[in-house]
Amino acid sequence: MQDVLDVYALPLDPHAPRVCFDECPSQLLDDVREPLPPLPGKPAREDCEYERDGTCNLFLFVEPNIGWRHVEVTKRRTKQDFAQAMKDLVDAHFPDAPLIRVVLDNLNTHTPGSLYETFEPEEARRILRRLEFHSTPKHGSWLNMAEIELSVLGRQCLNQRLPTMQRVNAVITPWQQGRNEHHVTSQWRFTTADAREKLHRLYPSSS
Repeated sequence: MQDVLDVYALPLDPHAPRVCFDECPSQLLDDVREPLPPLPGKPAREDCEYERDGTCNLFLFVEPNIGWRHVEVTKRRTKQDFAQAMKDLVDAHFPDAPLIRVVLDNLNTHTPGSLYETFEPEEARRILRRLEFHSTPKHGSWLNMAEIELSVLGRQCLNQRLPTMQRVNAVITPWQQGRNEHHVTSQWRFTTADAREKLHRLYPSSS
């Protein structure tokens, strides 16, 4: 826990951005009957029945201090998908940063080994030299600020029936662009001192 809190307490450094990463499934749901559009005095209406069309996966990156986020919609969340997401983080999103501090959870795909299983050793090592992983503790994924952004995404963007990955992308893209253009930030206020006071049962005591 303290490792992640220490990362959050570091001063803002453009040469070492702090990026929170998380992922979640998203159901693909289709209407079985055409929804009725809104009319004067009447809201839009949809049938309670729907059709399941499987799921897709959302990879979300957020740099909460500068107000940047990126969501990647994928079919799966395999080791190879994670490795490609980390490569994109290094090469596409922060190509000029010598170091990227990544806060993420302990999912079994979130390891350096995933990159070595996906890329040639030299390429995997090149990417990993730019990454510094900081894992949240078991049952402590709430420490990952990406969960806050995923919650906002779910409430503002995904609370509707979306039948295909293309439709998911179509609603996420303008949401993401709008929040990035307005540099919507998040401020983390829970410190190590707070943790020792409020979660004192987790810390050893000389008494």
